Amino acid sequence: MAEVMTEAPLRIAFLIYRGNPYSGGQGVYTRYLTKALVDLGHEVEVFSGPPYPVLDDGVTFTPVPSLDLYREPDPFRVPWPWEFKSLIDVEEFLIMASGGFPEPRTWSRRIRKVLKGRVGDFDIIHDNQCLGSGLLGVVKDGWPLLTTLHHPITVDRDLDVSHASNPYKLLTLKRWYAFLGMQKRVSKQLPRLITVSSSSKRDITAQMGVPADKMGVVAVGVDHERFRRLPHVKKVKGRLMTTASADVPLKGLMPLLEAVAKVKTERDVTLTLVGKPRSGSKVASRVAELGLQDVVQFATNISDDRMVELFNEAEVAVVPSLYEGFSLPAVEAMACSTALVATTGGALPEVVGTDGTTGILVPPNDPGALAAAIIRVLDDKKLRESLERNGRKRVESMFTWKACAEGTVREYREVLANADR
Repeated sequence: MAEVMTEAPLRIAFLIYRGNPYSGGQGVYTRYLTKALVDLGHEVEVFSGPPYPVLDDGVTFTPVPSLDLYREPDPFRVPWPWEFKSLIDVEEFLIMASGGFPEPRTWSRRIRKVLKGRVGDFDIIHDNQCLGSGLLGVVKDGWPLLTTLHHPITVDRDLDVSHASNPYKLLTLKRWYAFLGMQKRVSKQLPRLITVSSSSKRDITAQMGVPADKMGVVAVGVDHERFRRLPHVKKVKGRLMTTASADVPLKGLMPLLEAVAKVKTERDVTLTLVGKPRSGSKVASRVAELGLQDVVQFATNISDDRMVELFNEAEVAVVPSLYEGFSLPAVEAMACSTALVATTGGALPEVVGTDGTTGILVPPNDPGALAAAIIRVLDDKKLRESLERNGRKRVESMFTWKACAEGTVREYREVLANADR
């Protein structure tokens, strides 16, 4: 049911502790959901820590600075003494220096202070997966609060830990993910959460202990007017494309590289990988080991328009993830009428569909199955064109930002109704 403006427009404070538009789904979610909310007639002010998000006209922005300890080109930096202006700054540095990730905790404490000075300015607060302990203070201060939890970060932690190459790496990973204990505790105490798929909802309940009746499901959208088929862009024969904001084990890049190496023995292919390997990552070395230097091309920090062009150039888009709470890359590929091969990891079957008409699904972490599916789609023009048409139709019927905003507003209204009881 569409959101009909029979009730007063809402004044929304949208919180994102790290607003980087190039850090994957959360930055995209912030930009397009806030724009869609404004398009529906609501007022939205985004409060973000650095790196700051890209936002559209009509969305108000208030920066909430931190020490920005992970900024490029000097991550894990030691701040100058005059940068420390509060005990929160000291806490942020000490947690980082001891190998932890401080931002959810420290930013949530900062935003509580900011909101205390804005009493009466907003009807509701929307937190985008900070889940810091300061949010309990925000609720205590009387603010109605809704939190988006895209997927349980316990999945990321468990996959990273399982891929640890030595005891030291294992120890540092466990320390880095120590913030999860706080997030699990906080998420169980918050009044209402939404997540992006039924798969994520089940996993959040199982792994983080959040009662299912405290969570709603609102699917993420795509800018389907921008992400579309471009008739003037020609498909590049044998071109594959994948999108990964980070080369963490969760995203399945290693199995994909092995699959591409297998495909290369039988077909002329190239792979465009949208994303930047982390410093010291294994991706570049694995590309060399597999002899794929002339096959794999990296594209980083590209514009939305260039992303659309890359999808249109590809004959096949691949989402090789071991797990996804949703999958914006899958939806973006379908919106661009690009044939899709994906895994069954997490919510991907829910997003892509399971009948084989909108995308081909294979088991996660199976390079052989991935290679076979890629070859099948490359070789079968009729299948490829059918996937292109049906994928676009699925997006138009299920995954628009307007629909996401309407569902989110319904959740806002429920939070506000419960707060008045």
